[in-house]
Amino acid sequence: MIVLDTTVLVYSVGTEHRFREPCARLLDAVASGMVVATTTPEVLQEFAHVRARRRDRDDAADLAEAFSDLLAPLITVDEDAFRAGLRLFRRHPRLGSFDAALAASAVAAGATTVVSADAAFAGLADVRHVVPDEAGVSGLVPTGAT
Repeated sequence: MIVLDTTVLVYSVGTEHRFREPCARLLDAVASGMVVATTTPEVLQEFAHVRARRRDRDDAADLAEAFSDLLAPLITVDEDAFRAGLRLFRRHPRLGSFDAALAASAVAAGATTVVSADAAFAGLADVRHVVPDEAGVSGLVPTGAT
């Protein structure tokens, strides 16, 4: 199982960017059942917040709801994952507290990979970081497979 960070969702429906097509392809692979992925309610909330800054709130809420359906069941940040996230936050100066909690929740849920454009995930030992560019997504979904 892989866990998707906010950046994957934002790029998949955003304006032209080198990550847009690979992120959209990854989500298509999830929709077709070729890839098993999830995220957290906090990631979806952050997506809605970011999206609503550029689009209307209905658009942001509709997309967040669609992503929630696609990525269900969602994993949660429980108290143990929160505390584990704080330990990661202390040890990895480049990793923000939100991302540390996401990484800890991913590990607790048995995920092997976190997909994110945020390079701070790269220094973590317990979960593999994949950048959602063409090379990274091709390692998860072969080109032309969706």
